[in-house]
Amino acid sequence: MLKEFKEFALKGNVVDLAIGVIIGAAFGRIVESLVGDIIMPLIGAIGSVDFSNYFFGLNKAVTSPVLVDAKKQGAVLAYGNFLTIAVNFLIIAFVLFLVVKGINTLRRKEAAKPAEPVAPPQDIALLSEIRDLLKQRQA
Repeated sequence: MLKEFKEFALKGNVVDLAIGVIIGAAFGRIVESLVGDIIMPLIGAIGSVDFSNYFFGLNKAVTSPVLVDAKKQGAVLAYGNFLTIAVNFLIIAFVLFLVVKGINTLRRKEAAKPAEPVAPPQDIALLSEIRDLLKQRQA
């Protein structure tokens, strides 16, 4: 059983998948930082909007205009956090679209390059020379 597990775990596909997950997690953190630290503050500065503090109090005891305090007072429907996550998703999806589009463009350029003809093996080239010399002698 241990031998079978070792064969499974060390197959190329499993290792490739593991590497992809690790790189994906790192890329996710980069995009999360891009959205949270660069893009969202710019959106907030342009429109003076802070989505995270948007909520509805679900009972009359909720009087605070600040979400953290309102949650202490009672039940709230905090739709601002959902809006922030939805905007983050749209930005991440757009960034991933640009990455995939760039990769596809590079692949098309690679495919468009004409492949250099492969030189025949040395023995085939030598036989071709002999054939050509024999044709010249017969003519």
